[in-house]
Amino acid sequence: MLARVANNLFWMGRYIERSEHIARYMHVNYFSSLDAPNELSRSRQFVLNSMLRMIGDPEAPKGTDLIEEDVLFKLALDPDHPYSIISNVKYTRENANSARDLISTDLYESINKFYHFVLKYPVDHFLKKGMYDFCINIIEMSSILRGKIRSTLLHDEVYAIILMGVNLERANQLIRIINSKYRDASISKGGYGDTFKNSFEWITLLKSAESYDMMRRFYKKTPTSATTLEFLILNPNCPRSLMNSLNQIYRHIRVLDNSFRYNKNSTAFLVGRVRSEYQYKYIEEIEGNIEQFIDGMLKNLADIGTKMESEFFHY
Repeated sequence: MLARVANNLFWMGRYIERSEHIARYMHVNYFSSLDAPNELSRSRQFVLNSMLRMIGDPEAPKGTDLIEEDVLFKLALDPDHPYSIISNVKYTRENANSARDLISTDLYESINKFYHFVLKYPVDHFLKKGMYDFCINIIEMSSILRGKIRSTLLHDEVYAIILMGVNLERANQLIRIINSKYRDASISKGGYGDTFKNSFEWITLLKSAESYDMMRRFYKKTPTSATTLEFLILNPNCPRSLMNSLNQIYRHIRVLDNSFRYNKNSTAFLVGRVRSEYQYKYIEEIEGNIEQFIDGMLKNLADIGTKMESEFFHY
């Protein structure tokens, strides 16, 4: 396989996952704010700033009101914004086109359907009353694409490369979501007895990571800051957790590099090192300095992506 084609497969997986996370974050935060227990969390400005923070855009200057339609358009259907859903879906299709001979017809047709749904979605309808429909369709279509990847491709190097991209992006988006909701919980604490530890924002965080029901099943109690972060960062059995994503990345790297020689310059070594650092941590060690953890993990994930591209996709 050409390194260029392998790189296209890797980024195809990343863009699929990125599209879904942006759509789910928009959907969950916008509609959860309607049931929020305090006035600040119900504020539309609070929600819009949270959305921008999640994609890495700067918050509005203090005293400046964001325009809802502008923010929603930027995140969803703005073709000129590189992080918008429509841009990510376009990149998904472009990368799939470049690797057409290595993926199944079923997967390619589903990507095409995904692309045309987003491309043809009426902007006016989306801004007036279509956000729920749009986001739900993006989430469901992304799940279908992952299902097609698992069920129609040979579980060989092509599959491993795509899943490396999916899981690296999943870990990256999770940390971005944690960063945004941690900031939200810090800002909103104090309203109606809503302390940081028991903030409503932890429920929103779990729902943004599609993990609320399983977290309640696991702990059998209302989410707190510690239990939420522990479940999403350290629990290897949560499919959306950081540890699960790192385990999956390591597993799929071993398909491409099955040598077990000691090589501290390899991607497998770097992933194993990051994974082992958190494998036996207590959540109190992370929660006590969550901002340092977020910055460090974003850097670790960026380093893993760079190392992957250098080792496997350099051309």
